Order: sequence, then C-alpha cells, then structure tokens
Amino acid sequence: MPSLRLATFNAENLFARYRFKDGFQPTADDGFTINDTAFRIHDDESKKITAKAIRKVNADVICLQEVESLPVLDRFNSYYLGGLKYAHRAVIDCFDPRQIDVAVLSRYPIVSLRSHREERNKKGTAFLFSRDCLEIELDIGGKTLTLYANHLKSMMGGRETTRARRLEQAERVAAIVDARWKKSGYKGNFVVLGDLNDYPEGKTALGALLDHKGLANVLTRLPEKERWTHYYAGGNAYSQLDYLLLSKGLAQANPGMPGVMRLGLPWRAQQVTEERLDGVGDNEPKASDHAPLYMDITLI
Repeated sequence: MPSLRLATFNAENLFARYRFKDGFQPTADDGFTINDTAFRIHDDESKKITAKAIRKVNADVICLQEVESLPVLDRFNSYYLGGLKYAHRAVIDCFDPRQIDVAVLSRYPIVSLRSHREERNKKGTAFLFSRDCLEIELDIGGKTLTLYANHLKSMMGGRETTRARRLEQAERVAAIVDARWKKSGYKGNFVVLGDLNDYPEGKTALGALLDHKGLANVLTRLPEKERWTHYYAGGNAYSQLDYLLLSKGLAQANPGMPGVMRLGLPWRAQQVTEERLDGVGDNEPKASDHAPLYMDITLI
C-alpha cells in the first residue's frame, strides 16, 4: 500500500515585500507588472530557518498556513526548498485582511481542489471561514488522499470572545466530512489538519471535530506533556493549536506515533532542551511560533 509522510505547519508570515530599501521604486501601474526581482521574501533570515524546519521534517505532503499567495509560495519553494522536489503546489486566495492563506506543497500530483472561501456564516453577515477549508485531493501511488486544510479563527481578543466563530467553523468542517464520508463509516483516506487555533482542553470550540466518531486526534497518542505545538512568549505558554485528525479508517490502519519538530522554535522556549536549527535566536529569528506536526501513514 502507498505510504507517505504528511505534515502541517503554520509558517508564520510567509510574505513577499517590495524592495524599497534596495532603491527599487514602484511605477504607476498596479504592481503586478513590475519586474518580480523588485520583490523579496519578507524577513529572509527567519524564512531561511522556516525552510530548515521544513527540510528537517522532510514530508512528502505538507500543508502550510499563513502564506500570502501562490507566487510567494513558488518563490519560497524555488529559493529556499531546492532539492525537496515539491513539484505540486497550491494556494487559493481568501478574504483574510492580512492575506494569510492555507497552502500545500506536495511531491504527489494534486488531482483536485475545492474551496469553501465563499461560504457565509449562519447569520449571513460575514464569510464563514477566516481563511478557508481547502479540500485537496492527491494521487498517492494510484490511491486518493483527501485533505481538509484549515486555519480557524484565532484567539486574539480572547478565547471566549472569539469562540463562537471558531465553533461555527469547526462544526462546518465536521459537516463537510460527514457529507462525504459518513456513508462509508469514515473508512476512507482523509485527514482534517491545520492550525485550528484552540486547545483541546477546557471550553474548546473544537468539539465537533475532536469528539467526531469518524476522526482521531493522533497527538493524544503522545504523553500529555509532549503534545504541544505552539509557544506563546507573552505568557510563556506551551499549547496544542495544530492538529492531524486522521479518518477512522486511517487511524486504525496506522497505530504509530506522530512527531512534533520543535527545533525551529526560539531558545526562550525552554521546554525544548535540544539544540536548535542553525540561526535560531533567543526570540528572533525563528522558524515560526508553531512547530511542524507530522506523521508517517500508509493508505488503506
């Protein structure tokens, strides 16, 4: 059966910026026809470490969060990830005011994409998803793997204050999964993954996914103290915000352990006792405030 390493990673502000400081000046057009050498990846020092983290994980398929656009992803892949052979890449622009989108890098062909960016909330007053719930179908050695890549509403402003929107988003993702997989008893090759921006404990907004009978949060296979994926310097807090939720069928067929690669986190995250990737600083630069989450899986 086909096997692969699957990962999710909030790459934190993977942007391009105009090179004003290098003497480039924009012309009177809208910017898209300017020679692309007038742009560079924002925060080059940090993004080099982001790339080192991705190399360290060496996933066959990695879903990313906080990617500005497909041209930015293509440039990042070409300039920073050479040799990893991510020949297949996708980003669909969403409505986030910071222009942070979900994306995928893959060594396997992308069969289809389906965006939910246009969906409205129940009240019809706003777009439902903060970024998107991007459905990605991949051809893995003749078998199809379906990913539901997400980046839910952040807790900025307070966990309780932002809970309602995140709750509606999680419930909608669960409904999308049900519509496709319920009849099969959730035994297909599918995974819900990404930065879900809430903790599994306490009054979580993620109950529709974490308690879903067709999904398994594989991070619970690790000891509790090893499940954290995010470091918040402001509160010196270590928590799980990132998830790999395998289908019931995949979870049963893959009893192994996931991994969390924390070597790109800043040195001030003192729960990480291992040596960091080259270039990591006490607070900056760093790969991200998130750690890549990954798992080796065999399809069914």
